[in-house]
Amino acid sequence: MSKRKICVVVTARPSYSRVKTALKAIQEHPKLELQLVIAGSALLDRYGKAIDFIEKDGFKATEKVFMVLEGENPTAMAKTTGLGVMELSNVFYNLQPDAVITIADRFETIATSIAAAYQNIPLVHIQGGEVTGNIDEKVRHANTKLADIHLVASEDARERVIKMGEDTDKVITTGCPSIDIAREIAESPNLDFNPVEKYGGVGASVNWENGYIVVMQHPVTNEYNQAKEDVLKTLRAVHKLNYPTFWFWPNVDAGSDGTSNGIRSFREQHQPENIHFFKNMEPSDFLRLLKNSKCLIGNSSVGIRECSFLGIPVVNIGTRQNRRKRGVNVIDVDYDENVIYNAIVSSMERSGLEPEHIYGDGNSGRKIADILAELELSYFKTIAY
Repeated sequence: MSKRKICVVVTARPSYSRVKTALKAIQEHPKLELQLVIAGSALLDRYGKAIDFIEKDGFKATEKVFMVLEGENPTAMAKTTGLGVMELSNVFYNLQPDAVITIADRFETIATSIAAAYQNIPLVHIQGGEVTGNIDEKVRHANTKLADIHLVASEDARERVIKMGEDTDKVITTGCPSIDIAREIAESPNLDFNPVEKYGGVGASVNWENGYIVVMQHPVTNEYNQAKEDVLKTLRAVHKLNYPTFWFWPNVDAGSDGTSNGIRSFREQHQPENIHFFKNMEPSDFLRLLKNSKCLIGNSSVGIRECSFLGIPVVNIGTRQNRRKRGVNVIDVDYDENVIYNAIVSSMERSGLEPEHIYGDGNSGRKIADILAELELSYFKTIAY
């Protein structure tokens, strides 16, 4: 019997950590064949060139799709998505997969869904049904309505997808594959590498061995004009704190130019001696770094998802994660320098938080591969190339 061909499209740095263990399980499953398409900012050096980490982990790109249009504004996002539809349509036509997987909610993932659905290729959506405070929520729900099978991260998300009109037996709770990596870190938490020596980066040579915090702040796509001022407020609060800090560059979203410009201008003007900046890091190393930190600051979903599992205090700023289900580890604040500063100080004292399994138990990748292998083809649409 021939293997079922599963095509997974990874378009950005965070998408890879969201699906890494599922890729491994699909690749190793005797009934499945992995077709891996690397696209978008995952191919670009300025956003950390995630493909280098993907290949280092033993995955080989079946196809590469360059589709990111410069601009970091809503028009560039729309055009990037359009280019993605055109390029991915050709890729799917040539690969003829038995199913395509689209991941979560980044703006460019809708290109994967459109290119597959319009060609009657069965579409599997991972991590649908969640809610947030920006355009990602619209994209996620649009992916849901285009998809045939829904592999969701929580019961809360499953209920929401069913309320959207999807068939109950096609909405399956698997948990989030990123929690699989978090589980490995929880079982072996020691920081066994020097972040600066291993990943380089720029900024101060911080004395991190005695404690540090981590910052990951992205622009909010429907508030992109405020991105520079928003990140400057966080920068001023962290600079005032004068505590060793590892800061990660933003994703490619509308407003990321503003966030990046804010970081560069602040760095040139103040030359902060407590902040070191990184572009990217392997998913397991990044979570290990978080696990050993005092807290995470910013608006990344990792603070809501993996950090709840690992019991890491989080200062979540602004509306980007609005309404997403969160644990007791999270303190929500607005963009206010003094409020952010005080929340960081409070969070740094919240050690020993109990883990919460909101987004899975750490075995999602294998569950996903088994589901893809065992589902009857009647669950999928008829493929018609």
